[in-house]
Amino acid sequence: MKHIVQCQKLSHYYGSSVALDHISFELTAGDPVGLVGPNGAGKTTLLRILCGFLRPTTGHVKLFDHAPGSADLIGKISALPQDSKLDPGFSISEQLVFYARLQGFQSSQAKHEVARVMDAVELQHVLNEKPQSLSHGMSKRVLIAQSLIGQPQLTLLDEPTAGLDPVNIRTIRSVISEQSSLTTFLISSHNLEELGRLCHQILLLDKGVIKSAQTSQTNELSSQFITLQMEPCPANELMRKLRMINGVIHISNPQKNEFIIEYNPQTQHSIDQQVMSCLTDHQWEYKQLIKGKSLEEKLFFESNDSNRP
Repeated sequence: MKHIVQCQKLSHYYGSSVALDHISFELTAGDPVGLVGPNGAGKTTLLRILCGFLRPTTGHVKLFDHAPGSADLIGKISALPQDSKLDPGFSISEQLVFYARLQGFQSSQAKHEVARVMDAVELQHVLNEKPQSLSHGMSKRVLIAQSLIGQPQLTLLDEPTAGLDPVNIRTIRSVISEQSSLTTFLISSHNLEELGRLCHQILLLDKGVIKSAQTSQTNELSSQFITLQMEPCPANELMRKLRMINGVIHISNPQKNEFIIEYNPQTQHSIDQQVMSCLTDHQWEYKQLIKGKSLEEKLFFESNDSNRP
């Protein structure tokens, strides 16, 4: 399968400070890809390089076999920086039509294209409004609509759900899911729960070094996992009772009120029902039960464990 992004031994320095340190990865067209890491890990630097706003200090980058910023990439990629804003002096329609015209659409075509992307984010009714009349969540959805103009093959989103209420987060998640058949999203975010729902591949940046993980659970016959997130509870007693369930292999408690249950699916086909029955019998309240390990567990705890001597 042809790669849409190729980074080979990519490094970038700000003076003596290392933002990216010889990272290499490749992406193919398909499901959304998540980009996570702590503040200062190099996520924004990487996105700026992919957009062509920055040149790498060393290494090579190609998007669709072209260097970032190449004229051959016009219309193929789009980006939504975290600090993007709408112009308060123009209506939503005027702004989006302008951006469509910049991509080569004729006037009538531009209006049809704007109607299409605004329909995708469920905001056709605000086309004649000025940005000041929109909520923060609606403004973010308009900006996502702008990034979809021209049906780019690769769309880079930097913190698309930051600061949004649950309703707008859910809407944006739906938009990304629905548009994933038309474009490949690379999404930088601190919202691990959302990335876990959207992405099958995660790129983890830590101190300028990149790692990768899969959010979907591997199909192993011998051992699988569920993650149990609890309200405050007697941890030792809970673990003792859960170990008594047939098929449970091991239980760990990596964080307060979080428990990873490893079990044999051949022995126990209804582990979730057995766990819920155990909790009900002892009147222990839970927050969430997740099939597999949580994304946070996969990215950070497993990574730290693998780096220990």
